[in-house]
Parts: sequence; structure tokens; C-alpha cells
Amino acid sequence: MEFLNNPTRILFFTGKGGVGKTSIACATAVKLADAGKRVLLISTDPASNLDEVLGVSLGNIPTPVPGVPTLKALNIDPEASAKAYRESMVAPYRGVLPDSAIASMEEQFSGSCTLEIAAFDEFARLLGGTSTITDFDHVLFDTAPTGHTLRLLSLPSAWSGFLSASTTGTSCLGPLAGLQAQQTLYAETVKALGDPETTTLVLVARPEVSALKEAERTSKELAELGIHNQHLVINGIFQATDPADSFALAMELRAQNALSQIPNGLVNLRQTRIPLAPKGLVGIDAIRTIDKVTPPDSICKEISPIQVLPFLGDLIDELARPRHGVILTMGKGGVGKTTVAAAVAVALADRGFQVHLSTTDPAAHLAGTLDGDVPNLKVFRIDPKAETAAYSAQVLATAGKDLDEQGRAMLEEDLRSPCTEEIAVFRAFADAVARGEGGFVVLDTAPTGHTILLLDSALAYHREVTRQGSGMPEAVENLLPRLRDPGFTRVLIITLPEATPVHEAAKLQQDLKRAEINPFAWVINQSLGPLPVTDPILISRKQNESRFLREVAEKHASRFAVIPWQLEAPVGLEHLRSLTEAQNKSIESN
Repeated sequence: MEFLNNPTRILFFTGKGGVGKTSIACATAVKLADAGKRVLLISTDPASNLDEVLGVSLGNIPTPVPGVPTLKALNIDPEASAKAYRESMVAPYRGVLPDSAIASMEEQFSGSCTLEIAAFDEFARLLGGTSTITDFDHVLFDTAPTGHTLRLLSLPSAWSGFLSASTTGTSCLGPLAGLQAQQTLYAETVKALGDPETTTLVLVARPEVSALKEAERTSKELAELGIHNQHLVINGIFQATDPADSFALAMELRAQNALSQIPNGLVNLRQTRIPLAPKGLVGIDAIRTIDKVTPPDSICKEISPIQVLPFLGDLIDELARPRHGVILTMGKGGVGKTTVAAAVAVALADRGFQVHLSTTDPAAHLAGTLDGDVPNLKVFRIDPKAETAAYSAQVLATAGKDLDEQGRAMLEEDLRSPCTEEIAVFRAFADAVARGEGGFVVLDTAPTGHTILLLDSALAYHREVTRQGSGMPEAVENLLPRLRDPGFTRVLIITLPEATPVHEAAKLQQDLKRAEINPFAWVINQSLGPLPVTDPILISRKQNESRFLREVAEKHASRFAVIPWQLEAPVGLEHLRSLTEAQNKSIESN
């Protein structure tokens, strides 16, 4: 890894879920420690799997890692910090404000923005010269702050009384309201992040077009904040070793095509390329081989069938049974929500049902996926940018009209948060859901459980103020009952057969259940399990997948389906129809 030729003292690792940033961070920590450096590896990820990767039980104090004498690691739980912070902010108002107002406050402090601030608070304290890190030559953070969080903390208005007085209804101002005491500490932390002599930001991506575009967006956003010392790691580059394996050859070609289209914003970054590991990088011995290609003859080829896998086509009958309603595909970015939504919509339309397919995905992607007309299928797009712009203009014209320059700058930054977009698009989402009364509506993007609860508390407050529902559109008034009705709304959670995507999907399910929505099924995308692969590395990957398939089937999902890894990119009606063809094949595993 080239960035280890002259490593800075602090290294941050960032990337979307499932790209391997924990593996890269662990490998970096082990290599530095093997070179004789005293290293501390810290995760502020609430879904951290450092314990699993390093083979040691971690808490919130530095813990020695067996087999690596100069390496210690710790897990910081930002959820626990966020919970304590939330209670400190809400407690003074209990018994003073109405229960509906308390519920609204609690939900304001339950979103991802609060978690981001809590996580930043924890590692800012660590970077602030505490004794926890002073004894180490290198400190590595498995999770980096987002550009939104850094911009928010960098604004002078973040530390003014404007915060406590704000009633914009968005959910990022509130989390900052009690943190004025840390202003100097946070300013020094942001400054340290931008010091190239002190800090390196490692962007981790996969050799996939979408992952590289996401890395470019992150790189640009952080560079605008003065963080220029960046290094790109492209993880999981596959080279076929069996020329008779058509799946291996297709996978290699797809990676090469993505690498030939590296976005302009990443071209000039220093770069490290990591080969695809034949199995999960769990344990110190495996971590030490991360940048080495495992010889094919060292991988066991013995596989025996253990179960029959359900396929996406097997779910269509159940989804079609009510003859109307809403089907939502939900999951983290890059797992295939749009593809699954389009495949389900086409399958239902082919059965003669009237179907509306709604997407927030760029029109060009959907147009390429649906390369022809489908009887009974209508496609409409919710434009997040347009919806967010309209909502932001409304907030600025009302809540922002009397603010001074600094206060308005703070409000404008808050309105650039992911939370704002969720709240803004829900109005179009409510209209789309209402169409499910007369046929099927399939949506590839939906509000999170947090947003649903936020809407619930906001609607309760609105009803209390107006004393009747006449001031709300019918679609908004009926949105929550419709989403919570399992006979009308069915949620498909989309994931990949890997540790981080599965664990993030499990957290999404918990969030939905908190909002009284029980997912209908899980869909595990891009699985090697059903495929007759012969390439040794893919065989080993297939074996490693089985434990995540079992975890979903036995722990998380009431029902699930698998979509095999596809020889061709998911483009075109023929391809979409093939995804929902009922199949029965044995999954093979060790």
C-alpha cells in the first residue's frame, strides 16, 4: 500500500458500506505494527466488526490485539453517546411540554445526523491530546466524518444561540445545540484533518462505476473543506485464473471496464489497488495477505450442497396476491434497489396488473434498464433535487426570513443534509403511495424508519395545533397508516452476501420495526451461491458467502430470496425478466 511508504501519524478511512474499509484499516494497522510502530486502531462505526476481523473482544479502552504485540484497538459506540446526549437535551422538558412535543424532540435526536455528531464528538476528544492516544506512533480511524458534518461544525453560527431557538423542523441543528462547550476542541480537530503533515484520508472503493463515482463525490466534498491529502484504494480487483469459467471472465471484464472509466476527480490521486480476497478477511493471518493474490491450489474445492435457495421469482406470487398495494425496495447505496424494483414491476405488469414504478434514480439509468415499452407499466420519477430545492426555499422563506447572515448560513447548511432530502421527498412519496389503492406501486426509494417516526410526531403536533386534519392533504394524512398496514405495503430489504451490507440491512430492519413496519422479505443480490463457478477464488468466495446467507435466513428474515451474480450488467427488459424467473437450484457450501 503506497500510502505506507511515508505514513502520517493519523489516518482516516472512508467509503460506502461494503467496500472493505474495515479490512483496509485493519491491514494498514497490522503492517505498521509489524514494522515496529505503536499503533491504535479506533472504530466509531455503530455496526463495527473490528472484533470479528481482529479476533478480539473490544470495548471503549485500548485493547491489545493477539499476535500483533504493538497494536491496540478500541470500539467507540456513538449510539450510546447519542443516547446519553439525547436524554441530556430532552430530560429538562419532561413534565413541562406535552407528550407529543417530547416525542417530537426525541425523534429529532434519533437520526443519522445525531449519530454523526456523537461520533465526531468522540474522536475529537481522542484527537484533542488525551492520554488515550499520546503513547502511539500512529492512530487510525475506521470511520471518517462526512463532509456535511465538517461543514456544519465549521460554521460560526453552529455555536450561537440561533441553534436553541431554531424551529426549522430539520434534524441536524438540534444535535449541535448542546455542544457549544466543545467549540475550540472541534475547531482544532477540523484543522488537524486538513494538515497534510498530520493526516491522510484514505478513500476506499470497489472496481465498480457507482462506487468510484461515490468516491469522487466524497473526495471533492472533503477537498472543498481543505482536506487535500487523500489516497484512493480500489479494493477487490479480480483476475480470473480458470479460462473455462464464464462467470470469472465476466467479472474480470466488468472490473476492467470500471477501471478504464475512473472519474476525472480521482485520476490525480495517489492510488493503491488490492486484489479480490478469496474469502473473508477475518483473523490476523488473513489480514496479512490482503495485498497478495492467493495461489489457486491453496484453495479447497470440496463443496457439498446444503439447501435449496428461494429465488426472486418465488416471491412474485406472494407479492401479487393482494392485487394492489405498495412494494418498497430499501437498502444502502449500491446493493441494487433500482434493479430489483424494476424487475418486480415488470413481473407484475406482465401478469396483467396495472403498475406504477417510481424511482429517485437518475433517469438515464432507469431508461437504460427499461429499454422498451411494457404494457400496464407506467414509470414516473421523483426528482430529489427538485423536491429538496422547493422544500428548502419554503423553509428559507419562513423560518429563515428574519435571520442574520450567520444564522441564514447555518440554516442553509442544515438544509443540505441527507435528512432534509428525506423529509422533502416524502410529499411526493405520499402521493405515490396513494396510487396503490388502484393497482400496484413499486418504489425503489423510501423514507427510513427515523423519517417515518419524525413525520409521525410532526403530524401529531400538526393535528394538535389545528385540532382537525383538514389542513393536511389526504395522501399525507393516510401515509403512515398505509405504510404500517402489512396488507397494503410490503418492504423488500435489499442487501449483498457480505458482512457489512448484511449488518447494515439488519440495522435498517430494526429502524423500520421501531416505526411499526415489519419487512416482508429480504433479497440477497449478486450471490455466487447458486452458480456453477469453477474458478478457485470464486469457489472460495462462494463458500464464504454461505454464513451470511444462513445469518439472513436464520436470524433476520421471515422470508428471503437470492439473485445470482449476473454475467451481464442489469440492463434491458430481457435481463429484468430473467431475474424473476422461478428457479430451483441447490446452493453449495462447505
